[in-house]
Amino acid sequence: MCWRPWKVINAVLTVGVLLMLGSMSASADEAGQARYASLKRLATYLAATDYRRALEECQRELEADPSVEGYVHMTYVYHAIEAYLTFLERSEQWGAVEQLYLNLAHRDAQDLIDPPGGLARMAKETIQTSVQQQADLTAAMAARLDRVATERLWGQQRAWRAEHSEDWWTTVPEAWSNRSGRNPEPRGHQ
Repeated sequence: MCWRPWKVINAVLTVGVLLMLGSMSASADEAGQARYASLKRLATYLAATDYRRALEECQRELEADPSVEGYVHMTYVYHAIEAYLTFLERSEQWGAVEQLYLNLAHRDAQDLIDPPGGLARMAKETIQTSVQQQADLTAAMAARLDRVATERLWGQQRAWRAEHSEDWWTTVPEAWSNRSGRNPEPRGHQ
């Protein structure tokens, strides 16, 4: 029997490719699990109206795995803040506007002894202007990464808003958490 090195090389390459594909599949599954866990935390923060932590969660998601979905999630939070502000303004809940302002402004223990101040209506205008600008910025970033995926995600988000017009901002769209076909839970304040 004649020794054929190309058969050995071919077998080694085949095994190497199979190992690499298995590794890629495992890392893709881990990334999917991490994104689902992030969406679950995001849904909890939105339900609690803890928009500072919701934005921080989106930032961590972008830093860990930059993606069009990450930018769309962040844009969604900016839109949720604006919708919540509009809801509070219409129902004249100015104390809640001040709480939102404090939530967004609070960074550490120093804020407990030197709290950020501001009148509720002025805080509302400041927050609303800022979130509109940041939403436009992150939406443009998402579109530059993948316009088709961005349009798909915003289509899902538009359907969610239409279906839940009174409180859509309290969680993420169900279609975004396709792991089990159900929303990553929390739907708070209604």
